[in-house]
Amino acid sequence: MILHTESFGTGEPIVFLHSGLQTGLTDFEYQRDYFKEHYQVIVPDLRGHGNSVSTDLSDNFESNAKDLAETLERLGIDSAHIVGASFGALVGIVFAKRFPSKVKSLTISGVTAEKPDNWAQLREQETRNQQQIFQYEETNAYFDQLHKGDWRKLIEMGQSEEWYPFEETTDLSGIHAPILYIAGEGNPNETKGVLYYPNKHENVRVSVIPFASHLVHAEQAELHAKTLELFLSHVD
Repeated sequence: MILHTESFGTGEPIVFLHSGLQTGLTDFEYQRDYFKEHYQVIVPDLRGHGNSVSTDLSDNFESNAKDLAETLERLGIDSAHIVGASFGALVGIVFAKRFPSKVKSLTISGVTAEKPDNWAQLREQETRNQQQIFQYEETNAYFDQLHKGDWRKLIEMGQSEEWYPFEETTDLSGIHAPILYIAGEGNPNETKGVLYYPNKHENVRVSVIPFASHLVHAEQAELHAKTLELFLSHVD
């Protein structure tokens, strides 16, 4: 599947993969404007989001990785810097493992490396929070306008306790490109990755961003962008 994609600027390609229930144009807005002066900024809508309509959300991380590979090929891009947040970061990890030659570097945030002991309780709380979305007409109308497909299926997919690909996040050894792992200080399960990943992989750099939590790229967009810029300046 070719993903609906927007592109800005010229230069070395950098792909931003949005978080769940967002789109290429509604996420990473600050970073898009920040990097388009010196990079070709590519912002796809992942499968089931925005204008990338699909009724098949099974094996979603694998499907999105293949979609991204097909999309970059259609755009004539052999390899790119991949930057993802939350859901988009998980897609980025799978993409970097399945298509290593297409990845110049990988930057991820909003990722939990190891399955927490209280994962079941965390999922129950998150499911309750997500169910509340359906109670607000304005929120439903916003997502109806944002996504051409049935965005409710995206929420249903994430309510399974087994939805998170810990088999992918616990081991990044299949990724040989330089990796930057960013965590917001307010999310303890994610800050654990700051120690976990460098101890296992020599190609991982880490950064903890203050006054931020899961969506660090949005909560501290300027710091995220400058950290990413510094990392990219050290990528061969």
